Formats: sequence, C-alpha cells, structure tokens
Amino acid sequence: MTPPAQLQTLMVVVVLMEVPNHVGLLRLPPPLRVSMKSINMRHTLTWRPLQAACNTTVLYSVQYQGEFELQILNGHWVDAPECRQIPDTRCDLTFDLGSDSDYNVRVQAQCGQDLSTWTQLDRTFNRRHTVLTAPEMAVAVVGGTLQVSFSSPPLMASIRVTVWRKGHEQRADVYIIPAEQTELSVTALEEGVVYCIRAQTVVDSDLQSSSSDAYCQSIPGAEGLWKKPTTVAFTVICTAGFLFAVFWSIIHCPPGTFLKLFHKEPLPLSLRSDWEAQTPMTHQGEELCEQIHVVPIVDP
Repeated sequence: MTPPAQLQTLMVVVVLMEVPNHVGLLRLPPPLRVSMKSINMRHTLTWRPLQAACNTTVLYSVQYQGEFELQILNGHWVDAPECRQIPDTRCDLTFDLGSDSDYNVRVQAQCGQDLSTWTQLDRTFNRRHTVLTAPEMAVAVVGGTLQVSFSSPPLMASIRVTVWRKGHEQRADVYIIPAEQTELSVTALEEGVVYCIRAQTVVDSDLQSSSSDAYCQSIPGAEGLWKKPTTVAFTVICTAGFLFAVFWSIIHCPPGTFLKLFHKEPLPLSLRSDWEAQTPMTHQGEELCEQIHVVPIVDP
C-alpha cells in the first residue's frame, strides 16, 4: 500500500475513533412528510412515524433556526425544549416560534445509538402564515347583562367583540378580549331592547379572522325579571303541596275511607265474562191448558 493510501486510511480510523459513542452512526432513514400546521397562532410540527425496524422506542428531536440564529449566531440551531427525544410524531412550537421572523425547522429520528439525518421543512415558516378562525362563543342573558363565553380562546391572539342595539350597528361598542380570557360581561343595557353581538380573532390590523355569525338577544324588562322566578317558585310550591297531601292521606286515612271516596261500581251484565244470554223456554212435555166456557145453544 502506498504511503498516501496508508495515510488516508489512518486518518479515517482516527476520525471514527474521535466520534463520541452517544452520537451513533447515521443508519436510520430520515423522517418523512414533515409539515407545519398553524391555526389561531398554535404551531404544530408533524411527521410520519419511522418505518425502519427498531428494537426499542424510536425517539425524535426537533430544532429550529430563526433570523437571529442564522445571521447573528452564524447559523446556530436551537433545540426545542419540549421536543427533545420524544416518542411522539408531533411537536408544539407555539412558544418557540414567538416572533414574526422566518424560521427553519428540522426533525431527527433516533433508535438506540443509531441516528438519522435531519429532515428540514421544505420552506421557512412565519407565524403570520397562521390560519385564523372565528371564535366559538355562547351568549346568554343573566338579569340585565349579556354573558359571552368562548370555548377555545386563542393562545397568542386577541378577540374583538362588537355589540350593538339591533338596527343601530353603526353605533356599536367594541371590546378587546386579551389572549386566553374566556368570558365577557356586557352591562348597562336597556330593558326590553334587542342587542346583537359578533366576534373575530385579531393579531393585528393586517392579520384577523372573519367575523362570527351575529347572535341577538332581548334584554327582559322589570316585569320579565320577576315573572319567570315567580312562576317557577309557584310551580314548585304547588307540586310539593300536592305530594304532601297524597302521602299524608296514605299514612293517616284508613282503607275504608278510600273505598268510600273511590267507590267501585259493578260491571253491567253485558260486560261480565260469565254472563250467558238466556231465552225463556218451556219444559219439554208440559202441556199448555186454557179454560174454555161452553155456552149451550137451544133451538126454538
């Protein structure tokens, strides 16, 4: 073997010896179908489970690189703290990708000591690519107040709530609900008036969702506020009184009293099951006799 060839072989052996054991060899195929799904400022990276055979649990690690890391830190990659050696095939990067810069994101698979190469997103991700949807809300009238509740408020976006008197939308009141707040109380409303409300998810003036459907509710007047509770209370009292009377009667009244109060009339003959129609009949062999008066006639 020539000296240059011997020197090259020696260098390869030295390099292999210098590789730390925990790094492992790149024997696994890389993760496939890596994609980012972002809805209402919640960013989730997903990928396909590794198809290669592995005698232990396959683990995945995620890294990202923003403009700061790329330009200031000379291309440094940052480990996603919540997605280091995880068995899941998804990673929530909502709080990691927290600026409006472009991010490169990549994922790597690991089986024991074996590692795959990194698979990077096809294009950079910016949180402004998120898809905003109209908030899911419920509206109820409590007294003279509109109670608005949101089932799944966005994590890093606000909700703009618009309230107006029906027929006067141009004079609407606007409320801004901060991120993660779930309820809003609208007070100082006129009695007997119908108010409408709609909402939309807002990040800034350039990034906002479409508006939800309008919900309209009537604010009851002074009469309506007491009528419903009074009706309910009256119904409850009447029902309780009736049940008390029934139970008291069962306990204190002798059985004969019930027979007098609830007298049972006998069934007519035509409805009895053992009734048989009877026809007057004469006894066989009996003769019917009738007395006859004979008047003699004398000839002249």
